[in-house]
Amino acid sequence: MRQSMTGFASGQGSAGRYRWTWEIRSVNARGLDLRLRVPDWIEGLEAALRARLGKAVSRGNISLNLRLQAEDEAALQVLNSAQLDATLSALAEVEARAMDRGITLAPATATGILGLRGVLDSKSGDEDSAEIRAALEADFTNVLKSFCAMREAEGEALQAVLSDQVDQIEALTAEAAALVDARREDMSTRMKAALARVMENADGAEPDRVSQELAMIAVKADITEELDRLRSHVSAARDLLATDSPVGRKLDFLTQEFNREANTLGSKAQFQPLTRVALDLKTVIDQMREQVQNVE
Repeated sequence: MRQSMTGFASGQGSAGRYRWTWEIRSVNARGLDLRLRVPDWIEGLEAALRARLGKAVSRGNISLNLRLQAEDEAALQVLNSAQLDATLSALAEVEARAMDRGITLAPATATGILGLRGVLDSKSGDEDSAEIRAALEADFTNVLKSFCAMREAEGEALQAVLSDQVDQIEALTAEAAALVDARREDMSTRMKAALARVMENADGAEPDRVSQELAMIAVKADITEELDRLRSHVSAARDLLATDSPVGRKLDFLTQEFNREANTLGSKAQFQPLTRVALDLKTVIDQMREQVQNVE
């Protein structure tokens, strides 16, 4: 199933004296970047969740946040003396620098300092964390399922958009191919007129050399290879979209190749209808590239 790199899921659960809230978000990224915020006193939980996420997805910047609370959480909060000392030192330095610049800061309060992250730690005491870990891992199954379902729904929509864009590229390539004969006649007419003007003002010009130059111009203006490569890229894109494996990187590379051929086609056009087709191709390819950035 095609997956988008964009997704979101949340969930809530409880067990014993604990209750919790999950939240998973993902956006596009070059690779897989997992950022987890879970209670570190539950031994092995982060490693287990990281492994399950890594197995479920292959690309994306994914943030997982688990907020765990106990009914008697206030009693389980312990002052982190080292963090408090570091925080107070930082506050003193900030106040000193502010005074040096003539800036007056509002005085810090004990409540405000205790509310800073890390000053108060939530501890589990001496209890075994295995039970709460098992409950969290079981509950995470549904959250992860919802997360993947959203990515798949987004991926299905992307699949339809990308397939339509490939169809447009194929149609525009066929339109460009249909213009070849008309372009050839137009170029022939213009080249004959240009040659007549040159011969009128080129005493002693060698006809054979002129013919060679014209032949070289015709070869450089030929667009057969560009059209063939565009057709080949269309076929490759369809093959990639037909697979269930992650193809985002390959599609991204393919859009670059599409763009290269469209640019060359435009530079060789020398025929207004063909120039229009090349510009239309670039527009569709740019739109496709934007969509591909979200494909896993």
